[in-house]
Amino acid sequence: MSVRTPTGSPEDLRNSLHDRGQRLTPQRQRVLGLFERLGEGRHLSAEEVHQQLLEAEERVSLATVYRTLRLLSSMGMLQELELPEGGRRFELGGDSHRDHHHLVCVRCGRTEEFENAAVLAAGDLAAGLYGFRVLECVLNVRALCPRCAQAAPNAT
Repeated sequence: MSVRTPTGSPEDLRNSLHDRGQRLTPQRQRVLGLFERLGEGRHLSAEEVHQQLLEAEERVSLATVYRTLRLLSSMGMLQELELPEGGRRFELGGDSHRDHHHLVCVRCGRTEEFENAAVLAAGDLAAGLYGFRVLECVLNVRALCPRCAQAAPNAT
């Protein structure tokens, strides 16, 4: 289960960072603010975060974006989706948005979310068989999106 630190105000974020020995910088506020404006269900790479901030005339270096994404993920404010091909995408974290699954295009990286009770039940069943306690249940399905599948009809 992801534990999202409240981000309702800059003061909440400031306190969470202070507890970790970190400061609330304008750059950190900009990165988290972008995800909060986009809302849950948007998956962005570090490069996409950087590009969107530049387009909004909010200057943050790419290196700072990478560091901030790692920090906010470790705090539970963002969730990290590790792609099989080595890339990473980030989305807004939160308990209201847990136990969802992803379809990930292996060519272009397009990511779509879905929910499925059968997947959750399978996770609970498997955990019970081995004495585990489920914290989170996430399935990542590697696939080709319609556009990539049409471009390469014989790809598997």
